[in-house]
Amino acid sequence: MDIFLIIMACLCGIIGILGSIIPGLPGPPVSWIGLLLIAISSYGDLSNSFLFIAALIAAIITVLDYVVPSMSTKKFGGSKYGIWGCNIGLVISIVGLPFGPQGLLGVIFWPFIGAFIGELLNHKPTNIALKAAFGAFVGFLTGTLMKLAYGIIALVFIVKDIFV
Repeated sequence: MDIFLIIMACLCGIIGILGSIIPGLPGPPVSWIGLLLIAISSYGDLSNSFLFIAALIAAIITVLDYVVPSMSTKKFGGSKYGIWGCNIGLVISIVGLPFGPQGLLGVIFWPFIGAFIGELLNHKPTNIALKAAFGAFVGFLTGTLMKLAYGIIALVFIVKDIFV
């Protein structure tokens, strides 16, 4: 049973990191499941309080991943139109992902394009629309980096419990 738990924990850790980059895949929650699996194996020495805090952090990061691009768009001068455009761009990027490499590039650019178009529809000048769109891009990168950091840290704990 331990071998199965170790393999599944490692797979969850790796999928969690991939989920940090690929939208639609819940990276931090999957990484946390990896932590839970290694904790219930005989190799695990993670405490219940550690698992609780790790779950809380995973939940917060998951929520922030959807909120930060919109907040960043607003912080960079975007209006409700830009925020809506950013959110629509996020949805389009998730839907377009199965369509190959252009789908993966769309993950990066659709929130930017959505915020830009939203601001243009709100009759904002191009330079202000670009600034708001850049805010969406910064927010997307921030969310991705938060998820990636969590995924890497979770995988380090998983590997540590196996080999140390």
